[in-house]
Amino acid sequence: METACELADGSVVIGFMDGDRPDLLFSNRLACSQCGYSVGRLSPRSFSFNSPEGACPTCDGLGVKSGFDVEKLIPLPELSIQNGAIRCWDKPASYYFQLLVGLSRHLDFSLETPWKDLPEDIQNTILHGAVGVIPYTKMRLKGRFKIKNRRFEGVIKSMQKRYMETESEVVRTEMSQYLSEKPCEACGGTRLNEQARHCLVGGKSLPQISGLSIEKLAEFFDQLTLSHEKTMISEPIMREIHSRVDFLLHVGLSYLSLDRAAETLSGGEAQRIRLASQIGSGLTGVMYILDEPSIGLHQRDNQKLINTLCTLRDLGNSVIVVEHDEDTMLQADHLIDIGPGAGIHGGEIVAAGPPSTICEHPGSLTGQYLSGKCKIALPEQRVDFNVEKQLTITGAATNNLQNIDVNIPVGLLTVVTGVSGSGKSSLINDTIYPALHNRLDRYDTRQNEGAYTSITGSQYFDNIIKIDQSPIGRTPRSNPATYTGMFSIIRDLFSQVPEARSRGYTPGRFSFNVRGGRCESCQGDGLKRVEMHFLADVYVTCDGCQGKRYNRETLDIRYKGLTIHEVLDLSIEKALVFFDAIPSVKRKLATLESVGLGYVKLGQSATTLSGGEAQRMKLSRELCKRDTGRTFYILDEPTTGLHFHDVKHLLEVLFTLRDHGNTIVVIEHNLDVIKMADWLIDIGPEGGDGGGQLVGCGTPEAISRIKSSHTGMFLKPVLKKSKAKRTVSKA
Repeated sequence: METACELADGSVVIGFMDGDRPDLLFSNRLACSQCGYSVGRLSPRSFSFNSPEGACPTCDGLGVKSGFDVEKLIPLPELSIQNGAIRCWDKPASYYFQLLVGLSRHLDFSLETPWKDLPEDIQNTILHGAVGVIPYTKMRLKGRFKIKNRRFEGVIKSMQKRYMETESEVVRTEMSQYLSEKPCEACGGTRLNEQARHCLVGGKSLPQISGLSIEKLAEFFDQLTLSHEKTMISEPIMREIHSRVDFLLHVGLSYLSLDRAAETLSGGEAQRIRLASQIGSGLTGVMYILDEPSIGLHQRDNQKLINTLCTLRDLGNSVIVVEHDEDTMLQADHLIDIGPGAGIHGGEIVAAGPPSTICEHPGSLTGQYLSGKCKIALPEQRVDFNVEKQLTITGAATNNLQNIDVNIPVGLLTVVTGVSGSGKSSLINDTIYPALHNRLDRYDTRQNEGAYTSITGSQYFDNIIKIDQSPIGRTPRSNPATYTGMFSIIRDLFSQVPEARSRGYTPGRFSFNVRGGRCESCQGDGLKRVEMHFLADVYVTCDGCQGKRYNRETLDIRYKGLTIHEVLDLSIEKALVFFDAIPSVKRKLATLESVGLGYVKLGQSATTLSGGEAQRMKLSRELCKRDTGRTFYILDEPTTGLHFHDVKHLLEVLFTLRDHGNTIVVIEHNLDVIKMADWLIDIGPEGGDGGGQLVGCGTPEAISRIKSSHTGMFLKPVLKKSKAKRTVSKA
């Protein structure tokens, strides 16, 4: 056999002399006997998109290819080329526009015709290039011109070439807004090469298995049947798979799929994944610290998470959880309440002990809410709305949405509920937001819209704003004073001081972002960065200004006895008294205090604000604007990281916006927010493939009566408890 394999290049045919049995083919090349196609020896790296052995060669294992998006280049197809239908090619005196003029003469079409009315072959030629050379007019100085011939590459190819070759960051940044990522055509977004995609287990490829939700994955492996030999080989692997899948199910992640991108996970989801891996390790004597693991978790799955934490504790570990969730606090062995307030009003241990002790402590704000002494009271009556004024979207089918029709009342606080992964974000963030954005903002680039049939009611709005918990600034230089715009007024005040006028100081002198008044040793940061190479950078106070950001001459100027540094060091509460005589500043400060940010300092770095503080800062800026009463606000889980008292403040702000006639849509799991909503839209009933349906819509009381609603099941006792307390208080 060995000799035959060597002579026949690895293939041997054995024939039987009697002729009754068919010939047997043996090969050591892992090749097809019919076409000769062969594969290399398989290893785990053959199925990894991070390895050259398994990655798709076209997209290098990324699964997407970046390119110029026609919908972004031509956001308004009803315009003609002459009127600027094609972005970046819309200036009549530019070289690119003259190419289009030459092409129109060569192919005999009009630049005045709306883009959508041009023949399809003309559109394709403009976008992807023409065959042959076309004449065009090259404009020269003093109005002279010259006719030249050039091959027309097409708008997309020309922009790709320009984007790759330009050395200007300004040009590259401007052009990048027209780029979008699309699934790789070679691998279909699976990130694997052809060989890896065609290896099957149980009739499914690795990309197909990775695309299953955790719940479906558990079912697949439970039902997987292998031959006796393969079962023995796979036994230790299957045991590990079952174990890890069970852990993910126990922490409420049944709706996630294995191929879900890490950057799309919420902070709570990422923590629960790491938590599942720790349970599987079986370690003891370890201290675990978790920061709000219940983020993004529906009440139905919350008890699963608490049980998981208790399992870690029972293994002999110490579990420390930073949390605002009521159920988690009440089931804790030991509570530590820090306060009594926030910022400069906090930092003390108010109470410590079992939950019962905290509930009885008179100085604990947390305890007062846990015991029911403080509460977020239900409104006396629900706000009525005009049935004829609604935003209606039909046939919504983005991600797991099941062609649902949804109505959102105009001028109300609408809360979208449902278990994790049910399709709430798909409906609001991926479908309604881009659809409304593209209709209301004609001067911005288009957003990629989700799948839907139609949307009506956009005429009731003149603006759409999404308010999230992202930082209000990307650098430490950003602060509440600069974000709200009051710092410009403060700098004007300092420049009007007699001493400043005699020295010729302008408002720019009091900016820490430009030369002149700032400390040049730290360039106005107040800190110096010390690079630690392989360790995280260390920041130390500047020796030159002692952290004050300004030079000595600038700090000589005082307004009402305070320097510019001392003003920025004021809390909003103190600044409100200090600037009482300046209406433009006082109004902004009063708004900030009304949303519960009185403890924040004017010059506090934006990067040190929590997500909840940043969100309320954005809301306060909206409250300061001249209100048209026609704005559509979207908030995605705004109570993340908020205490009961902060949630109460947030609701007051949202009701203020609503009372001005605006429409607010909130995606939320917090029952205190849900019970206060004017209108609920419940999506579900389950997560992933089991969701995407409209379970019900109506008032909180109406949703609580729907038996198939998981939200309604948990909402019902909350409403009953709140109404009972209201009855007692009236009595």
